[in-house]
Amino acid sequence: MDPAFSDDQQSIFETARRFAAERVAPGYQAREAEARIDRALVRELGGLGLIAPELPEQFGGLGLDSVTSGLIAEAIGYADLNVAYLQILGSLNGKIISEHAAPDLAAEWIGRIVSGESVVCIGLTEPRGGSDAANLGLTARRSGNRYILKGEKSSISMADQADAIVLFARTGAAEDRARGISAFLIPMDTPGISTQRYRDLGSHAIGRCSIFFDDVEIPADWRLSEEGGGFVQVMQGFDFSRALIGLQVLGAAQASLDESWRYIQQRQAFGAPLAANQGITFPLAENEAAIAAARQLCYHTLRLKDAGRPHTSEAAMCKWLAPKSAVEVIHQCLLTHGHYGWSLDLPHQQRLRDVMGLEIGDGTAQIMKTIVAREKLRHA
Repeated sequence: MDPAFSDDQQSIFETARRFAAERVAPGYQAREAEARIDRALVRELGGLGLIAPELPEQFGGLGLDSVTSGLIAEAIGYADLNVAYLQILGSLNGKIISEHAAPDLAAEWIGRIVSGESVVCIGLTEPRGGSDAANLGLTARRSGNRYILKGEKSSISMADQADAIVLFARTGAAEDRARGISAFLIPMDTPGISTQRYRDLGSHAIGRCSIFFDDVEIPADWRLSEEGGGFVQVMQGFDFSRALIGLQVLGAAQASLDESWRYIQQRQAFGAPLAANQGITFPLAENEAAIAAARQLCYHTLRLKDAGRPHTSEAAMCKWLAPKSAVEVIHQCLLTHGHYGWSLDLPHQQRLRDVMGLEIGDGTAQIMKTIVAREKLRHA
């Protein structure tokens, strides 16, 4: 491992790597067929401290650094990037809840998240919004000490498996844009909430859904922080999760690449192993460089976060560069395996489909490049 990682960080990485190899990797393709993640596995993940370890100890977290969270995302992503998403989802929602929920509400839910007892999804995207994240139509109308929710969320990962949702809704006028958005923490079994799953190309174990809110009544104290402050809350969290997503997909790409190096040493053609052919080894060597460069960017971003320094631009770079690189690497690995690679029996095709979804989800490359350009122009 990189000598820049501390002994404690390396120890946690090794714990995550062993768990991934022994408990996660063997079920990768089975979870796609089942289209869900077994809750017993989630609890095992939490029991080892592998979900959102950076959350505050006062609420049940371990109070570790962001880099450690990245190491876990990469290690689990190597085995199954869908299972690694639980770690990322816990970190993103846990940060929002710990910083903006009432202390008793934060203690209750963060303890459940980090232990793996509960999964909390995040509800931002809407049919008319997408990349325009401030363009929300789902309304939360105040009625005394309650809110009444009406509208739809779309493309919400884990929605039909989650116990609760961090929901972003419009509490102000439409022209208020971001200033009129509030966040709420809502159990998914609240009356009036229903889901409908999409038929997706990949990431079946996670799944995406539309969520419908049909005059859902909730207590006002389920609101996170002040009314109208929700948009800032989620945007701050994304700078963290984007770097974690980068490591999640790079872990998957590294798995395909490692398998390809082994394969070309075993596979014979024209009386010699494929590894004797530079036309085979050079593309894989280029893939190693691409992964190494993107990985360093992701850990650099997390170190900036841990140092309390700005990292919005770097996080956006992680989010478009890492998925793009991972897709290209896994595609090359599939081709390297020849007709075997085209088989559904090998995992390359599944990794490719799973990673491709993260070229879209949590912000497209175009949006990420817009963020980078905006940050650079601001400081030029």
